[in-house]
Amino acid sequence: MTHPGDVGPQTGRNLDPWYTSYADRTAGLAASEVRALFAVASRPEVVSLAGGMPFVQALPEELIHSAFSTMMREHGSEALQYGGGQGIPEVREQILQVMSLEGINDASADDVVTTTGSQHALDLVSKLFLNPGDVVLAEAPSYVGALGTFKSYQADVAHVTIDDNGLIPEALEETIAHLRAEGRTIKFLYTVANYNNPAGVTMSLERRIRVLEICKREHILILEDNPYGLLYFDKPGLPALRSMDAENVVYLGSFSKILSPGLRVGWALAPHAIREKLILAVEASILSPSTFNQWVVTEYLRQSDWQQQIEGYRDVYRERRDAMDQALQEHLPQLSWTKPDGGFFVWVRLTEQLDSKQMLPRAVKELVAYTPGTAFFADGRGRHEMRLSFCYPTPERIKLGVRRLANVINGELDLVETFGTSTRRGPDADRVNMPPPNIS
Repeated sequence: MTHPGDVGPQTGRNLDPWYTSYADRTAGLAASEVRALFAVASRPEVVSLAGGMPFVQALPEELIHSAFSTMMREHGSEALQYGGGQGIPEVREQILQVMSLEGINDASADDVVTTTGSQHALDLVSKLFLNPGDVVLAEAPSYVGALGTFKSYQADVAHVTIDDNGLIPEALEETIAHLRAEGRTIKFLYTVANYNNPAGVTMSLERRIRVLEICKREHILILEDNPYGLLYFDKPGLPALRSMDAENVVYLGSFSKILSPGLRVGWALAPHAIREKLILAVEASILSPSTFNQWVVTEYLRQSDWQQQIEGYRDVYRERRDAMDQALQEHLPQLSWTKPDGGFFVWVRLTEQLDSKQMLPRAVKELVAYTPGTAFFADGRGRHEMRLSFCYPTPERIKLGVRRLANVINGELDLVETFGTSTRRGPDADRVNMPPPNIS
């Protein structure tokens, strides 16, 4: 006799004895085939234009060491102990200073919830709001880690068209109307308004105002993910959406891009009622974010001219953006791409004959890697696009990588001209493809 929950006999080729016991929401979980390729792409001879890793070598080591020493000397017993679910007050006060540079000046430390990176905050908000079958509105294309999170909570993603000025308000209204006519429940709009990952574009000020108006009218929460907002190049970035609306926006921030991703300190700034539920969700999932890491961040910000350090990051990334833009102009002038005003990424549009996903194995063989556009859509689109990252490789490596990429693309075009081509939709469009950290 068997009982509910008993392990049943193994069938077919499935060797997992717990296969029938998993929750329904795990059915779509899958590692993208792209993930396997990045084990090869991590070899030093491969130029990776795929990863979203900041250039942490630009940080002054002596200040990091000093921050550790001061933290252990003055706060060691606290840093090595459990903390509260909301995070230590000292780091939340520092976070207010960071957000003030993005126009957010009406928040208090009590409004901030510290998290283990902004990805953790994204997961917590999704856990609080998403039921199976709910809809999340997201830019087309959108951050791959967010798409995976929404899918893991069995929500559907409805993409909203963007252009060089970011999210198109008319497209947002049309998408909302269409979904409402179908009787669908829309929970929130997810946006990376500043230097979008992966497209690199920024939502214009006029559109920010209109998007806020539309979402307020339609009673749709906005989830603003802003890891790149301070990494502008030629002119300061636009004020955060949260600076214009405190009641209808949950703001996600992180020290990963402006300090170090290894510290895993992020935050959510949310209206009061949502904030209280976020704290409960933090405590239910991890008890408390790392007190140790929060104190390291606090002491580093106290001791350093951190705004000047961010300026140094801007100089590094501006030079690398320019190197990538110039290399693309030289080696792939037949294509089109974005030239971002900040952030980490360039979005390249291929010809209709090329499939970025199918082309990736050949690219890795030629010692260059990129992220196929399919990673950034929930509906199978993106085969004729790719994301190139300029944040980590040196300008010389960027130029070498683009030159190798040009050889791959031109080789593919020669094959197409000779033999023709066919484009197929992959079988994995419904899977939750969670990327490894270094390609986020």
